[in-house]
Amino acid sequence: MLSRLLKEHQAKQNERKELQERRRREAISAATSLTEALVDHLNVGVAQAYVNQRKLDHEVKILQVQASQFSKQTAQWISMVEGFNQALKEIGDVENWARSIEMDMRTITTALEYVHKGPLQSASS
Repeated sequence: MLSRLLKEHQAKQNERKELQERRRREAISAATSLTEALVDHLNVGVAQAYVNQRKLDHEVKILQVQASQFSKQTAQWISMVEGFNQALKEIGDVENWARSIEMDMRTITTALEYVHKGPLQSASS
């Protein structure tokens, strides 16, 4: 009877050990699956971040080129406006010069008319 109890006890212990070993293997398998799923999920995020970073780098390069072109174009526009402004100033100077000449010519014309008519003709009329 004692040997039978011992055998039963040993059989139950073996069953528990096998059950415990099976559960340990299942836990390891589940943990491995979970770890792989998490790593895959993280890798997708990292890959997307890498792709986004490359796109951003490309866009930055394009933006730098466009900014440089815009800066050159702006400098050309400023130069053109300054030239136009200078031309307007020169036109204004020519206009003032022409007015000055016109006033001088009127003064000369008036003086010539006065000399031509003479002081007596204008007084006797």
